[in-house]
This record gives sequence, structure tokens and C-alpha cells, in this order.
Amino acid sequence: MISTASSVYTPRLDAVGRWLSPLALRTLLAWELFESGREKLGGQNWFADLEGRFPFPFSTLPASLNWQLATWLELVGAVMLLLGLATRSVAYVFWVLTIVAIAAVHWPDQWNGLGELWQGYAITDQGYGNFKLPLLFLAMLLPLILNGGGALSVDRLLAGSGRATARNDGLGWGVSLIALLLPVAALLPGIGFGGALLGGVLLLGHLLRCRRAA
Repeated sequence: MISTASSVYTPRLDAVGRWLSPLALRTLLAWELFESGREKLGGQNWFADLEGRFPFPFSTLPASLNWQLATWLELVGAVMLLLGLATRSVAYVFWVLTIVAIAAVHWPDQWNGLGELWQGYAITDQGYGNFKLPLLFLAMLLPLILNGGGALSVDRLLAGSGRATARNDGLGWGVSLIALLLPVAALLPGIGFGGALLGGVLLLGHLLRCRRAA
């Protein structure tokens, strides 16, 4: 009985999920990011107070330029997310932007061990950082980066009905690990660089297998 019900409802729920789940994430993120950009647009530049906290290469840019970049990326990117236009690219830009924000604003100046670091998983800063909200944003951005904007998006409209067959191989894993974890090195160098290195190994292995097959 359970197996029969699962076979009947699971594919239908999957179909509905392809429409509604990404839309819910896109809408909520678009609202939060647009609000952040709107506040920056009419507010005072406080990035100058964070000099020395931005990770490379943003540390080489003037505070005024970083402020303008953050403002307009949030405003324009939020609209693109809401529409589902270039969803993967926009979501990845916000992935990097969120990590930069964590490093500059929400990360503790120093910490001893993961137990102490995890005390920064909070909304208010009690001396251990306060990266709870941006970490939730990263968790919401991840499915948009990997799965796209869903069926109810401009991306799907432009792509048409054709859909590439999903492939689970070293190319996908390698590129994903490098792209996602290399920015994380600004917060956790061991995990960031280690994960990116693993991605490079997987990517190299895939290329060697393709070369042998040719």
C-alpha cells in the first residue's frame, strides 16, 4: 500500500516541486536582498569602517566602490532572481557576496575550535560573530546554483522544453567543489582550499578519462 501510494504521488509532488520550491526560495531571497540594496542606496557608506576586513580581491578596492558594487548587485540581482533570469549565475554572485559579508561583518576576529566558532551561529553578536542569517542565505542559494530557477522562471522559458540528461561525474563535482568552496577559503582556509583541491583532482581525473576514451 505504501509503495503504491509512493509511486502514485511522488512523481506528481516532484513535478509540483519543480515549479514551486525554487520560486519560494527566489522570492524570499529577492525580497531580503532588494531591501538590503535599497537601504544602502539611501544610506551612509559604512564600509570605510571595515577597512582591512574585506577578503582579497575586494580588499584592494576603495570602500566607495565596494559600496556601489554591493548596492547595485543587490538591487539588480534581486530582480533577476525574482524573475528567474540567469538564476545560477546570479545566485553564485550572491554566494560570493554573502561570504564576503560574513568575512567582513559577521565573522569573529578570533576563535579557538569549532565549538567556540559555532557560538557565532546567532543573530546578535555576543563576541563570537553573528553569521546565522548569512549562513541561512547560503543554504538557500545552494539549490538555486545547482538546480537553477525551476520551471516557473525566465530561464526555463528561454531554454524551451528540451532538458539535458543529468550526469553524475567528475566534471560536475569538480567544477562545483572548486566554484563553491574556493570562496569559503576566506573564512575557513583548510576547508575552502582542501575542497577546491579535491575538486581539481576530480576534474583532472575526468579529463584524463575522456582523453583515454578518445
